[in-house]
Amino acid sequence: MSVVRPPTRNRRAEILQAAAVLFAERGFHKVSIEDIGAAVGVSGPALYRHFSGKEALLAEMLLDISERLRAQGERLAANANPEAALDALLDGHIDFALRHPELIRVHERELDNVPEPSRRAIRRLQRLYVEEWVTVLAELYPGCPSARLRAATHAVFGLLNSTPRTLGELAPEAMKELLHGMAKAAFASLGDAKP
Repeated sequence: MSVVRPPTRNRRAEILQAAAVLFAERGFHKVSIEDIGAAVGVSGPALYRHFSGKEALLAEMLLDISERLRAQGERLAANANPEAALDALLDGHIDFALRHPELIRVHERELDNVPEPSRRAIRRLQRLYVEEWVTVLAELYPGCPSARLRAATHAVFGLLNSTPRTLGELAPEAMKELLHGMAKAAFASLGDAKP
């Protein structure tokens, strides 16, 4: 007779999620290791089995989301149809923003608290993610300079990443539709703009 064991929980993922919520609510400097431990049901010092400290935890959190977005962007931008690729990129980013507003808020406010080597890695991943969008936009707007496409991408990210400030005002599907339409309209203006 075999023994059925309950599935093991991914403690690191639990810690990262709890820390993201706490950092988003209170700010990095107002959250202690003990607060994070209490949120996942362990003592604060027990967290040191998983992370060397609060800065390391923050760095891993932001590196992880940056890598996930970059990998997702690379996969979605590979669509042979640039219009479909742009729609997929928008949907992917919007889904992330609606599901993880706490991570967006933490990234906006706390990146400067990440140790420099990790901060450089995060910035590099973010640049690669942006370039996936720029490559797709260059196919849609071939006469538009790369600098303009890059600036438009950052501006649209600002729109899409506004979700922590509007969460709950619209149902998720309505918000997704609104953000997608607004972002598409913003990008469509690239076809009218002079270099």
